[in-house]
Amino acid sequence: MSAPTHTPPHPAPRGGVDIRLPWWALALPALAFVTLLALILHPSDAHAAAADPAITHLFERVQQVMAR
Repeated sequence: MSAPTHTPPHPAPRGGVDIRLPWWALALPALAFVTLLALILHPSDAHAAAADPAITHLFERVQQVMAR
């Protein structure tokens, strides 16, 4: 008695996964992160938030670059 043979399914393409996200799927979370970071690290509040002046200076420079 012979067993029925199964044909193998078609092989999957070897190009990898092809997922295309819309531009806003990355832009909106990045914008939200930058906005929250700017609100938290506003230079007028930085003197109370951080004791290390180097970190405060770094965040002020980042905010100045982002404002341009």
